[in-house]
Amino acid sequence: MGESSRIAGPDGLRADARRNLGRILVAARAVFAEHGIDAPMATVARRAGVGVATLYRRFPTRDALVRAAFAQQMETCARTLTEALADPDPWRGFQRLVETICELQREERGFPAAFVAAFPDSAVEHTQVPERAERDLLTLVRRAQAAGALRADFHPSDLAVALLSHCGLVAVLPHDRTASRRLVAYLLQSFRAEAAHGALPPPSALLLRSLPLAADSSPRQRPSRA
Repeated sequence: MGESSRIAGPDGLRADARRNLGRILVAARAVFAEHGIDAPMATVARRAGVGVATLYRRFPTRDALVRAAFAQQMETCARTLTEALADPDPWRGFQRLVETICELQREERGFPAAFVAAFPDSAVEHTQVPERAERDLLTLVRRAQAAGALRADFHPSDLAVALLSHCGLVAVLPHDRTASRRLVAYLLQSFRAEAAHGALPPPSALLLRSLPLAADSSPRQRPSRA
């Protein structure tokens, strides 16, 4: 082992440990996209070229690995929601939020399931994150409705349904950017106030934090905390 591999960097990791971490996270995203987030940890270790023991030393639980693998995507979602709330045009903020989340769904096919699984039921500090996000989303929805841009009968669960629809498209056509963008445009147009013609059926009881999303589009039910 070279001397440079034994020297810890600013993050406290040696160069070889940092390389292993990078390989693990890349492998995890690839495996989760191909096999879903329930794929064996050993599969991730093999893809990364590290031992299972090395993987578990760094990530003792699957939830920890999922959160780390998609940390950048989670941060992007949180930042986009914050920016949407700060935008003086609530519809523009809402539109950018939907487009960003759908773009992340398309770029990282394991992300939809991770969006839910990254916040395990047993960890209070993590359950508070999606609950706060839903409160912020409700605030954004109400602002857009008050501005007359978002249809008055829009319900936050409609966004959950839209994300499920887009997730299904991405699962079948993962490389068709045109189809993805067109579906998102259709959905956004249907949310506009001027598109409201006649009464809609009652809204779904879906919550963003309990979406049955998976990389292979097969439902993975998580209990609702409603």
